[in-house]
Amino acid sequence: MRAEDRLKYLKVSLLVFGATFLFAVYPLTVLWPAGWAWHHGRSEYLEMIIAIYATLGIFLLLAARDPERHTSLIAFTIWSSIVHGAVMAVQAMGNPMHAGHLAGDVPALFIVAAVLGWLCPRALRAPFGN
Repeated sequence: MRAEDRLKYLKVSLLVFGATFLFAVYPLTVLWPAGWAWHHGRSEYLEMIIAIYATLGIFLLLAARDPERHTSLIAFTIWSSIVHGAVMAVQAMGNPMHAGHLAGDVPALFIVAAVLGWLCPRALRAPFGN
């Protein structure tokens, strides 16, 4: 893929993921709690996670303007999505009550990491100084 095309798709991906984190995480926990909410009913934990992801969404939307200047944010999004998804996958496999997450938020985070890593390979190396 040409560098210009990769940058164009990276900008679009940042907009899509940013908007999803900002506007869709909460509705997904309401519409499909078995795949997106780890607690039943009102949960302070869930409210904190939604706030963190909404904030990340705003910064991803801002980064879409000039992704090359925001490699560290993209790197954080990639690596935190991998780690968060892996922890949730282990927890979901260890507790049948949370198995729905293996079809919901777990693969969603791995998709975010894979797409951003593919479109911005420099971000995969950024935390390691390369």
